[in-house]
Amino acid sequence: MPDLLRTGSDWLERQRTEHLSAPVVYRRGDRRVEVPATIGRTLFEVDDGGGVLHRVESRDYLILAEHLVLGGRPAIPEPGDQILESAGTTTLVYEVMAPGREPHWRYADAYRRTLRVHTKQIDAEQA
Repeated sequence: MPDLLRTGSDWLERQRTEHLSAPVVYRRGDRRVEVPATIGRTLFEVDDGGGVLHRVESRDYLILAEHLVLGGRPAIPEPGDQILESAGTTTLVYEVMAPGREPHWRYADAYRRTLRVHTKQIDAEQA
């Protein structure tokens, strides 16, 4: 008997990637790959150790794990990697990172097909 939940999840991920994504460039050093990504955000609450909670917003990119291939090999996000997003004549540069002790990426679905990559904007380059 087919796994209907997995079949439905696969269908939804294909629809999200096809209809709700934009091309971005994922870069690690001199390696880069263009991937379709859905843009989102995550709000984190980070304790500064002195009893104060800071709210930090991350720009997130949802990327199918099978699309993230660097140097011919499947890759997982690493801190310091960059995502380049076009905005008209400007290229926005986001670095893979997360605040405090939060993970810099996580799976976004139960079947581990989609990566949710947390980033922060570090630069804007003019074309």
